[in-house]
Amino acid sequence: MTYPSPTDSIIVPLDVPTPLQALALLDQLPQVNFWKVGLELFISSGGEILKILQEREKRIFLDLKLHDIPNTMAGATGAAKLYEVDFLTVHASAGQGALKAAVEAVGPSSQLQLLAVTLLTSISNRQLAFELRVPLELPEYVLQMAVLAKDAGVPGAVCSPQEASELRRVCGEDFLLVCPGVRPSWAQAKDQRRVMTPREALEAGANYLVIGRPITQAENPVEAWERVVAEVQ
Repeated sequence: MTYPSPTDSIIVPLDVPTPLQALALLDQLPQVNFWKVGLELFISSGGEILKILQEREKRIFLDLKLHDIPNTMAGATGAAKLYEVDFLTVHASAGQGALKAAVEAVGPSSQLQLLAVTLLTSISNRQLAFELRVPLELPEYVLQMAVLAKDAGVPGAVCSPQEASELRRVCGEDFLLVCPGVRPSWAQAKDQRRVMTPREALEAGANYLVIGRPITQAENPVEAWERVVAEVQ
């Protein structure tokens, strides 16, 4: 597998509620090449923000976490493919039938790559057991979801960096791993439970790192970006 350059490996979330606020971040951080658009901004702006990013020649991670029956997953994925983004998330827990339907909707000629969400990084082992009633330890469950997705033809997964090394070992070098829950050594974890520093996550096998608030909510976002890039390098 060819790993991206340090700056291209960092995905910054546009976790703001309006296109106007998103534009302010884009203007403030022109150095960022890869942006994530999540549910809040996508619902408020539709495809408008995606067009803006494409006009600025940015890569796009559309983080919609699709989770539905196979027919709906196929239709939604086919519709999302028309946006010509780079990554689109689906929940692995939707099951192999739904994942296969999404893969078929993407087709072999699209630039779009699906990523299976294994487990939200805000979920702890205790929550998995007592709230979600899953009779597996957290690392075992994440690995099971990643293997399920790989067997369905999904080319990559979203996982905590703490599970990245095992997923890399089992799923192979060609399986994309995108890791949220990454916090620079100088930043607080806040609501993320399973975190690592950027360097630790890359050494564990991550291809891409999702790093948001330490950059976008810093007093000086440009300086914070440069510190993160230096830490990755």
